Amino acid sequence: MSEAKFNKAVEIVQSLPKDGPIQPSQENQLYFYSYYKQAIVGDVNIPRPGLLDFAGKAKWDAWNERKGISKEEAWQKYVEKLLAILEAAKTDEAKSYIEQINAA
Repeated sequence: MSEAKFNKAVEIVQSLPKDGPIQPSQENQLYFYSYYKQAIVGDVNIPRPGLLDFAGKAKWDAWNERKGISKEEAWQKYVEKLLAILEAAKTDEAKSYIEQINAA
């Protein structure tokens, strides 16, 4: 998996409109977050958020589950998950995104 495909996938995920036809679930959003952080930063390097920061703890826990994964594997997992979501959406917009990733 190339870094260019990963970067294109990140660009697509970050540009998806909140009210658009392609809506990753909260679980998928955590998946993308965790693999993005693993690819960019590597293993978790910050303390776990406090007791009342539920979103922060969920993000930290998801990222921590990826400990030890290489950035190349993180790129691959991120892109594969987005492609699966786009293929399931079966919209013209999704097809366009798939073509953009494959062309990167």
